[in-house]
Amino acid sequence: MRPGSELTVILHQTRSPDNLGAVCRIMANFDFQRLVLSEPITRDFTGAERLAVKSDHVLKALTVAPTLGEAVQDCVYVVGSTSRTQVVGRSALTPEEAARRLAEESKRGRVGLLFGGEQRGLSDEDLTHCADVLVIPTSDVQPSMNLAQSASVLLYLCHRQGVEPSGPPAEEPGARLGTLGALSKRMRETMLAADFLNRQAPDHVLHELEQTLMRSRLTQREAELWLNAFKHLGRAVTPGTSRE
Repeated sequence: MRPGSELTVILHQTRSPDNLGAVCRIMANFDFQRLVLSEPITRDFTGAERLAVKSDHVLKALTVAPTLGEAVQDCVYVVGSTSRTQVVGRSALTPEEAARRLAEESKRGRVGLLFGGEQRGLSDEDLTHCADVLVIPTSDVQPSMNLAQSASVLLYLCHRQGVEPSGPPAEEPGARLGTLGALSKRMRETMLAADFLNRQAPDHVLHELEQTLMRSRLTQREAELWLNAFKHLGRAVTPGTSRE
């Protein structure tokens, strides 16, 4: 198995048909096929095929997710690309480190490479869906890279990692982010009911806990066990709640 078989390219809040077509072509260059558009600014990408040379198969097979959470829900690991060298609470990976991490994590299941929109990139809130962030080093003269340029650099490096992931495949599949998202929702409800979280600003502590879960590399079974445990805890602290 090469990382390309498990890699999903996720474009968040994309607005340019030209960029979409160019990314499709780059994916075809390096034999990546799974593309998801998350919260696209426009649904009219007429003209993308002009730059998607010999990559119609990628363009036609893309899927659209209404939220970023839904775009990454099948992934066990996601790394987000940002031009910001300072992200609160994060140490950025180099492109080479990110490519290696994607290859390694692909043993556990589907992995995602996330790019932000052309105008605003990825916000801190967007990056909470990512286990890691990466920064492509650029000159101070022009630190910002075009979406397609960034994709070229990173997908080339991922392609070079197209060797077998080191070591045997994971014995159990990794926890999908969709399951971790459901767990996070249950944790929020339960910890608010137990007065553990500040009701005026619960997200800071909750995001720290979410990052801890991502770093722990839970299996899908372990994540489901945590989810079931918080369902029961929630019923204990809020009697009369649904048993679903």
